[in-house]
Amino acid sequence: MSREYFKSNPAFPFADAILVDGKTLYLSGRIGLVPGTLTVPESVEDEAHLLMKDVQAVLGLAGMRMEQLVSVQIFASDVSLWERFNVVYRGYFSGELPARAFLGSGTLLFGARFELQAIAVKD
Repeated sequence: MSREYFKSNPAFPFADAILVDGKTLYLSGRIGLVPGTLTVPESVEDEAHLLMKDVQAVLGLAGMRMEQLVSVQIFASDVSLWERFNVVYRGYFSGELPARAFLGSGTLLFGARFELQAIAVKD
């Protein structure tokens, strides 16, 4: 089994993603941080957009796109934010959506409202 590791921030004790056998990409939990900081924006929607853009960027490191996501797990500090998150989330796909779970998790790192973990498969 071959593995390719993608790591953008050496300060964090994990890889952003691992590509296994050149086909399956496992994304570590991603949060919507303001670029260059460890803070999340005040707006729920801004945070969701930053999160989804971060996911796109990590997929891009492996030469993949959003449509190649097959499974997504979203952890939310408050499940009442489900619909507000979904409005943003839907805008990042242009076809069928991946399988997904949306889970209440309580406190997330850096005060984030959402954390997204996913699996993508190359065509």
